[in-house]
Amino acid sequence: MVAAFQDGLNQLGYVDGHNLTVEYHWAEGNYDQLPWLAADLVNRRVAAIVSAGAPAALAAKNATTTIPIVFLSGVDPARVGIISALDHPSANITGVANLTNGLIAKQIELLHEALPGTTLIAVLVNRRNPNHVQEIADTRESQVPLGIKTTILEASTMRDLNTAFVKARELQVGALVVGTDAFFNGVRRELAALAMSNRLPTIHQLREFVTAGGLMSYGAKLVEAYRSVGLYTGRVLRGEKPADLPIQVSTKFELIVNLKTAEALDVKIPNSLLSRADEVIE
Repeated sequence: MVAAFQDGLNQLGYVDGHNLTVEYHWAEGNYDQLPWLAADLVNRRVAAIVSAGAPAALAAKNATTTIPIVFLSGVDPARVGIISALDHPSANITGVANLTNGLIAKQIELLHEALPGTTLIAVLVNRRNPNHVQEIADTRESQVPLGIKTTILEASTMRDLNTAFVKARELQVGALVVGTDAFFNGVRRELAALAMSNRLPTIHQLREFVTAGGLMSYGAKLVEAYRSVGLYTGRVLRGEKPADLPIQVSTKFELIVNLKTAEALDVKIPNSLLSRADEVIE
């Protein structure tokens, strides 16, 4: 993801360590650190702030109204308050909306197709992320297949993740949808290991979860989104105003299936689903 971001910058002639300096600051899952990190960047008068995820974008927005901000959000940035509307960037804010959180109904449908005997599907959310409200609403409002029930599990730390999988086992959850969250992205290998040890099939919003060992993913291409963020950052550094750069919205989604994981979980993926997959990992 970092390489893709840098590639976007490179396309406009900006090379880290040559004609600009990029500093990476990580909250490491602790969202309470984000306001402090953003305020520190503002105090240092950086040329631009790039934020990954809605919580980071909101922290940056609250810290400055003058320094350009380029965000990547997996949720509708207008819905969580990053901007006022998708067709109207704020004065100092623009970015890429990788709208993966509106796909829960489709992800539940895909899990049901892969596991027709499943009667209870859980959705994992992080309450520290403002998009969890919409994800819970999407889960409850989804027209799930007949006979399927859903439940919500929560996690914002590794300890929470372990607890969530224990609860899933107690509830006899048959499959899991992992919601949109930067913390989940950062612990995708741990998530895959927990799912495997608990023999719980999962579906995610990003291909990177499947290459880490998850069963399936359905969503937009994260690497391409980071490349677009790099391009937008380069244009801002070149002098363009964020308000003149329309919000980019992902419109293409891909289905990825990991057959190695399916075999380990004794899941027989039907040919009807495999034939529609954009990529099958064997």
